[in-house]
Amino acid sequence: MLERMVLDNRSASSREPDTPSAATRPLAPGYAERVESVRAQFVAQPPDSPVRLAKSTSNLFRSRRRRDTPGLDVSGLTHVLDVDPVARTADVEGMVTYEQLVDATLPHGLMPMVVPQLKTITVGGAVTGLGIESSSFRNGMPHESVLELDVLTGDGEVVLARPDNEHADLFFAFPNSYGTLGYALRLRVELEPVRPYVRLRHVRYSDPRAAFAELAAICAEGRADFVDGTVFGEDELYLTLGTFTDEAPRVSDYTWLDIYYRSIREHDIDYLPVRDYLWRWDTDWFWCSRAFGAQYRPVRLLLGPQRLRSERYWKLVSLDRRYRLSDRVHRLLGRPRREAVIQDVEVPVDRASEFLDFLLAEVPLRPVWLCPVRQRHPDRQWPLYELDPHTLYVNFGFWGTVPIRPGTRPDAHNRLVEEKVTELGGRKSLYSEAFYDESTFWQLYNGAVYDRVKRRYDPDDRLLNLYDKCVRAE
Repeated sequence: MLERMVLDNRSASSREPDTPSAATRPLAPGYAERVESVRAQFVAQPPDSPVRLAKSTSNLFRSRRRRDTPGLDVSGLTHVLDVDPVARTADVEGMVTYEQLVDATLPHGLMPMVVPQLKTITVGGAVTGLGIESSSFRNGMPHESVLELDVLTGDGEVVLARPDNEHADLFFAFPNSYGTLGYALRLRVELEPVRPYVRLRHVRYSDPRAAFAELAAICAEGRADFVDGTVFGEDELYLTLGTFTDEAPRVSDYTWLDIYYRSIREHDIDYLPVRDYLWRWDTDWFWCSRAFGAQYRPVRLLLGPQRLRSERYWKLVSLDRRYRLSDRVHRLLGRPRREAVIQDVEVPVDRASEFLDFLLAEVPLRPVWLCPVRQRHPDRQWPLYELDPHTLYVNFGFWGTVPIRPGTRPDAHNRLVEEKVTELGGRKSLYSEAFYDESTFWQLYNGAVYDRVKRRYDPDDRLLNLYDKCVRAE
């Protein structure tokens, strides 16, 4: 059935007979049946109701309207289908988490080109919704190491999208589409070699301009395998340079009692096993676990490492958002209401110090995460999240709540961030709340290309529109 679905796309005149397809290679046992199950669910959905996924976990931070109709059950699409250590590729189903993928590839001495920070981020989710990490200055974002993907489109068909076949328009528009053009069922991704340990060097700067100038030089010269940074204050910034190594005189453990982000200020040099390095931020959700009291040593002793995971904190946040528990507590205590400011933005490195000045003055959240990113393939364009392929950008990640100032809108800080990022020629990720008016949104996220691809693969609007999903939260 899958062979028919992959090859039976649109019309015979649009096919390229010599294009490699999923039907020309062996399929892992059970994959075709799992795909057919999801497709059958899609066909059975009421035609007048938008289709959505039914997921028990998420790494999105925007509220959405609750719906009565059941979503597509994709819980079976969690298989690593193949790891090819010679070709350095992996075939995975869309709901495979990066924790699963890393555990499947490390025994072969390989890892994904970019491993997003949190264990439960799925490969399909990172591609349709973007991702970033400390290898992004050389490998770009996760979608840039995708070779092909099977997509369930809005008209109920399964197509094989590659950069060189008749569905190249979908391949390039899929990143940042957030499931509004289709759902990734299978992805073939590139891998890269690893060594057993990562040596970390935390370099402190008191001048942001000097720090960003050095960051640009480090990335241009390739002085490290991994680069990110942490801002604790206007005169306390750290760049962390990670380098693969075969040996370590000692290793630290931040999976339980010790806390990684605190170690940045405590150690000039540190060593981690490669797996622990990849998940160094997950145990404490960067630093956000402090909101739940999880950074107190007695609490950590009680919880144990198996409960110190980002997905558990996310569930607590989800409950808080649903029942507005924090708002009620603040109201009872007579405290001002607070605005959630949970954002990741990319700003050109030569404007990064300007953005940091703005952020420190207007949004009282500390620490702030820094992560350099450059597009991996300078000759490609990803139309729904266009970056200058010849420019190094700095991702700023800042997450928390801030007091709402008297007389201001409850979303004032987020709107200020959006305006500043646009002014500086940057881009804002859409995994969290967005407040753009519709005209501005489509200017920033290439509405012309989106509409063209949307009409081809979802002509009856079975899937939500990107603006409706990411701004109107439908």
